[in-house]
Amino acid sequence: MRENPFRFGALALDEAFTDRERELAELVSDVRNGQDVVILGPRRYGKSSLVFRAIQELLRRRVLVAYVDLMAAPTKERLAARLAKTIHEDVATPLIRARERGLSLFRSLRVQPTITVDPHDASLSFTFGTGHDVADVDATIEALLELPARLSAERNRRVALVFDEFQEITDLDPHYPKLLRAVFQQQPEVAHVYLGSKRHLMRQIFNDEHEPFWRSAKQVELGPIEPERFAPFVRERLAATDRGIDEATLERLLELTGGHPYATQQLCYFLWEELPEGFAASDRDLDRALERVVDAEGAHFALVWDEATRNERQLLVALGREPGSPYSVEYRRRHGLPSASHVQRSLGSLTRRELVRRDADGLYRLAEPFLGRWLERL
Repeated sequence: MRENPFRFGALALDEAFTDRERELAELVSDVRNGQDVVILGPRRYGKSSLVFRAIQELLRRRVLVAYVDLMAAPTKERLAARLAKTIHEDVATPLIRARERGLSLFRSLRVQPTITVDPHDASLSFTFGTGHDVADVDATIEALLELPARLSAERNRRVALVFDEFQEITDLDPHYPKLLRAVFQQQPEVAHVYLGSKRHLMRQIFNDEHEPFWRSAKQVELGPIEPERFAPFVRERLAATDRGIDEATLERLLELTGGHPYATQQLCYFLWEELPEGFAASDRDLDRALERVVDAEGAHFALVWDEATRNERQLLVALGREPGSPYSVEYRRRHGLPSASHVQRSLGSLTRRELVRRDADGLYRLAEPFLGRWLERL
């Protein structure tokens, strides 16, 4: 049986990676040049998929890449453990073949890790116990962050240090951005890549002139994928599994998703499930797929609705019916919205939570492509 060629939820890699060739080539080039990069974009726009696809390419070009997900490091000790593991496995091991020599890098740390060996695959794990003096833990993390540059310079290999969910660094310690910036600005041998799911916090870290990371990295903003770039991908994925799609149906599909990477893959996934082998998708197939997507997203949308205030709910319904300018008197009258001040508060809250976005033309619309269809069911 043929497998569904569309992917959503998990990382989109290899053939599932949707057309972002320009962004991919640019990111790979930046890292190889030692340029620090921060990747911004709404949720589910493929930031992680782009970075992991770039990592695949960078490894082929002999760039060493250490990756740390700060969401999985809720304490300083966990951060130290993750840094030690990725530095050992992804930077030191390719350069220092003898395991003991590689482990010697960690013997000068202020806080010594406990190192255990997995009996199944012989991989190492690092653990830093609790109860140490805060200054000692901070000094240990600082020393770990200095290691990639040291290894890079000694072995003349480019190293990239990738931080996912970077905005979590401020929750870990409000002083850590200053610590990290002090280390990183002395590492021309290392390219630092930052991405995060909370765009307003990432913007604050990198765009506030009072923050240590202000103007410290090239900023890349991911937007929707244009229909002319997405359409060939959809056609080719369907054709590869002996299926097709009417041109008018494909145009409508991309209009429904607005080039949203996750939403387009998701709708295509359910559309493929509706199609027998050898058939081309029609509007009727697309309608069935759309209803299945809305059903699948029901729990998520219900949570959004439950957490919204009464004024926010009114605004969501209005924008679902008609993208526009909620501040205008005519728009508020047409949709029964409260005063401009109430709309402003609701719009600010919904925008920060990335439920509403403002287009280049100045109009506001729902950021979730299928939320409007769910709201119609209420």
